[in-house]
Amino acid sequence: MGLVADLNAQNLSLNAYHFQGSRPMARIYRFLPCFLIVAAVVVGCSKQDSSKQFLSMGTAPVGGAFPVVGGAIAEVLNEHKQAIDWKVQAKGTKGSQENIRRLQQNDLELALSNAAISFFAARGEGTWDKKYDIRAIATMAPNVALFIARADSGIESIADLKGKRVITGPAGAGFQMFIEPILAEHGIAWDEIESINATQSGSVDQLGDGSADAAFLGGAVPTGSITQATSTFDVQFIPFDEDARQTLIQKYAFFQPATIPAGVYKGLDADFQGLNVGSMHVITSASQPEDLIYAVTKTIWNNRAEIAEKHPAGKALNEKNITRDTGIEYHPGAVRFYQEAGLWPSTETGTEAAGTEEKPESDGPADQADADKEADADKDADADKEADAQAGS
Repeated sequence: MGLVADLNAQNLSLNAYHFQGSRPMARIYRFLPCFLIVAAVVVGCSKQDSSKQFLSMGTAPVGGAFPVVGGAIAEVLNEHKQAIDWKVQAKGTKGSQENIRRLQQNDLELALSNAAISFFAARGEGTWDKKYDIRAIATMAPNVALFIARADSGIESIADLKGKRVITGPAGAGFQMFIEPILAEHGIAWDEIESINATQSGSVDQLGDGSADAAFLGGAVPTGSITQATSTFDVQFIPFDEDARQTLIQKYAFFQPATIPAGVYKGLDADFQGLNVGSMHVITSASQPEDLIYAVTKTIWNNRAEIAEKHPAGKALNEKNITRDTGIEYHPGAVRFYQEAGLWPSTETGTEAAGTEEKPESDGPADQADADKEADADKDADADKEADAQAGS
């Protein structure tokens, strides 16, 4: 009897457990319709958002011009949507080289790059291991750069740089892609200089204390770092050999003639015949849809004044620059818009192509200089930061 009583007690206990355990399940079943309604709403919202296109624009590390310009373009695109409902986000990256690789991988839809770096990427030359299928959308602000040294350095020509300690831009910025051809055309191999990496402001410090013999500096004209150098010590503006300069212009599409007017920098008593060593430009991958890039190009052009209000580089979005040939094929969507807008240049034979017009000597810094010359001396430090990564970002 004791055993039977124990079994009955256990059975009652189990029945009570099952009864109590059924209460949570009952609650779940009671609220299940609510869960289904919420799920349906979420699915419905996702379907409504399925038409929105999310576009990422690669820029560069904070401190240079690329992040600010990229942010300005993204803002304007978001404020002025075309037929395509897009959401554009500017993303900080390591700069041109990373942007090009990520465009190829479809991690980015749009990007900023230096035209010289893009030039070699499209051909799989220089430091690139393969060809990258990139296309231009819009060519923007020129990057007018040159070698400078202390006036007491004894360096009077680019040929004199052989064996010297020369600052060739920040580490990983890609300046080698346009500095190496310049040196080569002046009879100097890359390994015949001691290449030093530094920012533009850091370059001025190293020139000042003798840690470096020369530096390659540039960006918009006037460039803050060069202005800083001229206010710190007497500067030697190292001239390009004119034959070498003309050969570079003919040999590489991204090189453009650029005259720096006398008086722009302290100690520059005559016009300096220089080079735009690679304009900032907006690029994409060849695989992006034509209608999308058409709409992006149209929006950038029609609202270029707003971009210029956000950053002076936007002033270079003009008839002279925007379709300039830098050696990179333009995306068909961009070409279609420029043709419709009457901005696409034509050859005498009627075959349309970008950048076939003559390159006037003043074409380098003119547009950017007009904006930057309005800034007073107190803004030179800020200009230096903006120009710091512009060339090789």
